[in-house]
Amino acid sequence: MNEYYPQITLISLLAFLAILCYLVIKSRIKDESIETYALGSKSFSSFSVALSLAASLTSAATFIINPGFISLYGLSAYLAFGVVMPLAIFVALIVLMKRFRQYGINVKSLTIADWVGKRYGSPFLKLFFGLLSTLLITFIVLICVGITKVIAKAVSADELTILIILVAVVFSYMLAGGANSMVYTNSLQAIMMIIVAVLLLGSGADYFFTGGGESILSKLNAIDPNLTKTFNESSPLFRDFFEVVVCNAIVGIAIVCQPHILTKSLLIKKDKQVNRFLVYSILLLVIFFSVVITGFYARLNFPDLMDGGQLLTMDGIIPAYVVDRFPIYVGILVILGLIAAGLSTLEGLIQSIPTTLTNDLIMPIVGKYKKNVNAIHINWIITFLVAVAAVVLSYGQLVNPSLSVGIFAQNGVYAFFSAAFVPVFFGIFTKTTNRYIPIVSSIVAVVIHFGIYYLELTPYMEGAAVKNPAIASAIALMVSTAVGTVIYLVKPIKTMPHES
Repeated sequence: MNEYYPQITLISLLAFLAILCYLVIKSRIKDESIETYALGSKSFSSFSVALSLAASLTSAATFIINPGFISLYGLSAYLAFGVVMPLAIFVALIVLMKRFRQYGINVKSLTIADWVGKRYGSPFLKLFFGLLSTLLITFIVLICVGITKVIAKAVSADELTILIILVAVVFSYMLAGGANSMVYTNSLQAIMMIIVAVLLLGSGADYFFTGGGESILSKLNAIDPNLTKTFNESSPLFRDFFEVVVCNAIVGIAIVCQPHILTKSLLIKKDKQVNRFLVYSILLLVIFFSVVITGFYARLNFPDLMDGGQLLTMDGIIPAYVVDRFPIYVGILVILGLIAAGLSTLEGLIQSIPTTLTNDLIMPIVGKYKKNVNAIHINWIITFLVAVAAVVLSYGQLVNPSLSVGIFAQNGVYAFFSAAFVPVFFGIFTKTTNRYIPIVSSIVAVVIHFGIYYLELTPYMEGAAVKNPAIASAIALMVSTAVGTVIYLVKPIKTMPHES
């Protein structure tokens, strides 16, 4: 590492932060309400929102954490995270986005919990999903850990110090801006991510042209034959067809049911812009999801996973690769891009989780006892509490992860969209208002997901040191969908009043 690397990186980070703060001030709305904080002013182009969606869907997980899985487990991990899951996400975006937008605009929904509650006329569902949204804090933890690893490695600083500063800065400027600032900042971050994606993809080009015609897979096979297997039986996550293909296809479809993803469609001003928005989004996502190939490059760069005499942790592989592989100024640009990849989703979660807790959990309860409560003030308090939780949980994952913070995040996030899938799917594609469908199926999904994971049900989980949340989620989704379908077929269908 260049002796001036930390200082130059720090100066670059401060400049990047200054630009983000300028965009927040530029987007600031006077007379802000919880509605404008959550949805913005709906005055953005389809390309701007596509940039924001692509940036939100491909976070620190795609650019920092998932390539680490590929470095450790090879081709099987690449097929799961680089092929199967992206294809499933593309299908789900096309199928779900338009339908959600149609109903979301009609009922002026602020969040998934709000949408589900209004769609089925159920205050319980609104409260239940407001409570379940706390599971998404695990995703905030993943991103905070990923960004902290990158910055701490680049500026040679203590990880806890970096973590606290990161959370304080990002939560503060999101409080100031809300959804409008998020579209502006996400657009900048997505442009940086495009540049950095190209740099990362090109960083291993020499592996294709050196070695006397030997392919990358041949080189990986020489390091460890398991790295080139379609199914890696030695891994805890990619052992067979069910884990690599079935689980990741199901999870990929359900990922789109996250609140900070589906609500992006509500930022489009005109219906005729939606198709263009989806085309732009998928083209950008193809580029971003391709970045996981960097995991192969990193393993070839660190064949024994050692850097400076120290064994690399899975979450530290890509930060170490960037610092080692790139010259100083290009390396700093890549570091900023990796940070942007994390911030893009982190901002969406900081906006959506406190909004959900405020609008769908706290306000309905507080409103029974006290009138004229200012929702935006409640939102500020909830945001502060989420920030504190993020620091505490992130520090725990920095010092004592279970293989990777990715496992911790998957367990929480996958549980949430396992519960959300049936209510959203039936709400979009049927006219039923039978609230037993979403209530029973979502409870079944949560119970099965955590039951399988923590009680170690199924042979995949028995005695496993590292358990795969995708298995619990996939089974929970299949069972809850079956339960919802049976109720839909057996129980007389009620039709939505405004469509009957």
